[in-house]
Amino acid sequence: QVQLVESGGGLVRTGDSLRLSCDASGRTFSTSGMGWFRQVPGKKREFVAGTDWSGLSTYYADFVKGRFTISRDNAKNTLYLQMNSLKPEDTAVYYCAAANARVIQVEEGEFAYWGQGTQVTVSS
Repeated sequence: QVQLVESGGGLVRTGDSLRLSCDASGRTFSTSGMGWFRQVPGKKREFVAGTDWSGLSTYYADFVKGRFTISRDNAKNTLYLQMNSLKPEDTAVYYCAAANARVIQVEEGEFAYWGQGTQVTVSS
């Protein structure tokens, strides 16, 4: 079992940066593949970035490549998403999620545990 709590969202301007954090409790965080998703009202939740259990392997959606970086600190049970060069279209609720597998997952159905989300709003 893993409990996830996101933080770090807020209102920023185009071009600004934010770092999201996801604090995990439970004994399986360090062996779980982790991911970030986002959702806009009325739209399906979409994959943003994922990492394997070690943090050494990462994968990104095309629309964030070169701007976002996913990382993790297993000693602190924390997942991060560094978001640079933010655009208005990045506005969404961002969720972290934990998979049962150790490897990178990209499909929503592969993630067993979800946080409540944190709002990111980018003004133009």
